[in-house]
Amino acid sequence: MATLQTAIKGDPSATAVIVPSRPHALTVTYSSLASQVSRFQQQLASLGITTASPVSIALPNSWEFIVAFLAASWQRGIAAPLNPAYKQDEFEFYIEDVQSDLVLVPQGAWNAKAASVRAAQKFGSAVAECYWDGKRGEVVLDVKHKGKLQGKREKVLRAQPDDVALILHTSGTTSRPKVVPLTHRNLTRTMGNIRDTYQLTPRDRTMLVMPLFHVHGLLAALLAPLHTGGSMVVPAKFSATDFWRDFTTHKANWYTAVPTIHQILLRNPPPEPRPQIRFIRSCSSPLSPTVFHQLEKTYNAPVLEAYAMTEAAHQMTSNPLPPAKRKPGSVGIGQGVEVKILDGQGAELAQGKEGEICVRGENVTNGYLNNPSANASSYTTEGFFRTGDQGKLDEDGYVIITGRIKELINKGGEKISPIELDNVLTRHAQVAEAVSFAIPDEVYGQDIGVAVVLKSGEQLDAATLKGWVAEKVAKFKVPKNVYFTEIMPKTATGKIQRRIVAETMMKASKAKL
Repeated sequence: MATLQTAIKGDPSATAVIVPSRPHALTVTYSSLASQVSRFQQQLASLGITTASPVSIALPNSWEFIVAFLAASWQRGIAAPLNPAYKQDEFEFYIEDVQSDLVLVPQGAWNAKAASVRAAQKFGSAVAECYWDGKRGEVVLDVKHKGKLQGKREKVLRAQPDDVALILHTSGTTSRPKVVPLTHRNLTRTMGNIRDTYQLTPRDRTMLVMPLFHVHGLLAALLAPLHTGGSMVVPAKFSATDFWRDFTTHKANWYTAVPTIHQILLRNPPPEPRPQIRFIRSCSSPLSPTVFHQLEKTYNAPVLEAYAMTEAAHQMTSNPLPPAKRKPGSVGIGQGVEVKILDGQGAELAQGKEGEICVRGENVTNGYLNNPSANASSYTTEGFFRTGDQGKLDEDGYVIITGRIKELINKGGEKISPIELDNVLTRHAQVAEAVSFAIPDEVYGQDIGVAVVLKSGEQLDAATLKGWVAEKVAKFKVPKNVYFTEIMPKTATGKIQRRIVAETMMKASKAKL
């Protein structure tokens, strides 16, 4: 009967969480974690949080977030993490969408009338500040407004495997964000899959740099280590200047991040002496082979690219640890899930043929919340989830993603993979980042645009870059337009969304005319 309570496996005296601070870090054992989460759960119960109560958590990465998240799920509530940097309109959308009973905010947010507080009050949600009290040695739940929980009270409950523990929204790049409910069963299955993929043990300690309002940080860097009795270093946010100091000081031996963070670290001097890194994991966005090789050379550690989605409670595939093969440009093999490449009618395609990547496993959500049309189109009759990504299996069964089906560039009938072009462009010695996308064209219907960020101090013109690309790919894959930019638009988690990049580049280009 696996739940987020029973799946925490650490020895009571072992370190679970380290929060870097000056002059002394906060170090929490598994025994203290259990007792603090239990006390917080009792406070949530006395406030009226019960089965399926949505609890929005608008806190930064912190010990307070970890305690609040676990306590809400233990109490059979539904944790709904939110980016604390949202504006009021954004908070209003998500709080209304999940009908939050309670919104948890940082200390001082109530008196400051923070955006999260104003949004919560608009919809009658209770509001409570959460903060660490060092003198009391616990995370405080300071209720400021009871809202719709006024007069309610609940006993302490025990979560069940099929309770929804977490609600997250999809990115909503092409439509209204869809609501993804994930059960304790979904989450604990992924925790076990990640443990098995990377052979995690109590000796492993990760550096948690992904935001905890995102499934990547929650599952791979928080819950999976807790499941294995390992530990984590939790800074409030990613800082390139502090990363290696904290990594070394607190003896971390692996980390997981989006490619953007890997690239930022590579642009800074590597630490000396180099720390002993067991592996580096990359996920949530394609990692170019160029960056893959740079990481391995710079840090002398295997780089393992993985493939994940919110709907699958994060991880679906990953490259395995040595001595097994790890392949740059591939996201590896299925990890605790079945992976098939299907055509539009749901028939399985032969190895090497491109189609839609589809997965099936206990970690995959049973369906979107209140969205029957999306559920009807997102699952095959055999229960495989359609990822929306196009790809193929190579000769070893490794998955190669060739692009989002909706993002493939259709140039006069020729289907062009934007990921393939990205990887070619980033091989250029002067290019730091490149994102390819479709642009309207009167002759072909669509042609190729590419946004390019040059390395610091470099200069390059469009004609020279096009000429270089023409030597590497077929003529029809050469970009029509090159948009040079200093900053690539990204989401709060560092993920690049092609549609946003395309709109930003073309809008900026028109403004210059």
